[in-house]
Amino acid sequence: MTVADELKTGFEFKPGLEGVPVTLSSISFVDGKKGVLEYRNIPIEELALKSTFLETSYLLIWGELPTQDELDAFEKEIRYHRRIKYRIRDMMKCFPESGHPMDALQASAAALGLFYSRRALDDPAYIRAAAVRLLAKIPTMVAAFQMMRKGNDPIQPRDDLDYSANFLYMLTEQEPDPLEAQVLDVCLTLHAEHTINASTFSARVTASTLTDPYAVVASAVGTLAGPLHGGANEEVIDMLESIGSVENVRPYIENCLKTKSKIMGFGHRVYKVKDPRAIILQSLAEQLFEKFGRDNYYDIAVELERVVEEKLAYKGIYANVDFYSGLVYRKLGIPTDLFTPIFAISRVAGWLAHWKEQLGENRIYRPTQIYTGTHNAPYIPIAER
Repeated sequence: MTVADELKTGFEFKPGLEGVPVTLSSISFVDGKKGVLEYRNIPIEELALKSTFLETSYLLIWGELPTQDELDAFEKEIRYHRRIKYRIRDMMKCFPESGHPMDALQASAAALGLFYSRRALDDPAYIRAAAVRLLAKIPTMVAAFQMMRKGNDPIQPRDDLDYSANFLYMLTEQEPDPLEAQVLDVCLTLHAEHTINASTFSARVTASTLTDPYAVVASAVGTLAGPLHGGANEEVIDMLESIGSVENVRPYIENCLKTKSKIMGFGHRVYKVKDPRAIILQSLAEQLFEKFGRDNYYDIAVELERVVEEKLAYKGIYANVDFYSGLVYRKLGIPTDLFTPIFAISRVAGWLAHWKEQLGENRIYRPTQIYTGTHNAPYIPIAER
């Protein structure tokens, strides 16, 4: 049977499942033509301005904004569970220093299941405890590996610091400026959820088998690690460094267009206008540069965005979330190869929301395929091959 014959059976082949609905969800909404992103019906601009990452995480996972008492209790649980088992810490010490932090994070997230997995997926207390532990411990593991690969002991979390300030502290053992902590918290909110992207789909497929949430998050981390998904902001920094100056921007873009090379940080499968998260991230970058000093890369980025819009806006290609996030993280003093792990710290909230939603009306994912091989081929004995 040929591919054409298979297509006649009623299957419509969509590479990468592009545009194919795979679930019903009330977690987030995107309108790519209007540049709209909502979490549980609330515009991302509202949450970035008025909420915190942990409050937003509660909203995503449990479907509604918490009361003050509920939020206080949730934050208290998160602080209590920030520390990791010494055996996980000892395991991480055995990781090669040259290993990528995303690989270290995937292994560490999976290891949590050895300590906490009961797969009591019908128990609300188990679901809450798993969500709390993953939100609490993932930042600690990212920071611990960063310290250990430099030959240092991990820095213990501080219960007197809020979520984002504590993470920055664990990276440097220096209490961050309040603006730095606030900016990181907004960044985490912006990256927390974005409908059915590759890593979230991976999380839901894994969740549909009714495995434990630690395996769900580990599978999503592995998917996010790919350069086509989570690593683009690292490549934006590489691109800005290679351009070197504002004067080189236009020749660089013209060469990319001539050679049909990808311009990192631009274009999106959904958004045909500027990503609403990029608008907020640009504002955050400007706040950091105003307080801590401007650098040449921001000027290059602004000119780059201007030239790309001049050349490609008619195709609906604009700056996406990755374009300014790397500049923000760089200004916060975060190493480039930690950009994607920080994305994971944030997206854990969205993955958990989808895990919990998947459990609500679960059906294991079992897509089909269009077979392109031959049939009835004879087996050839090894001596005749």
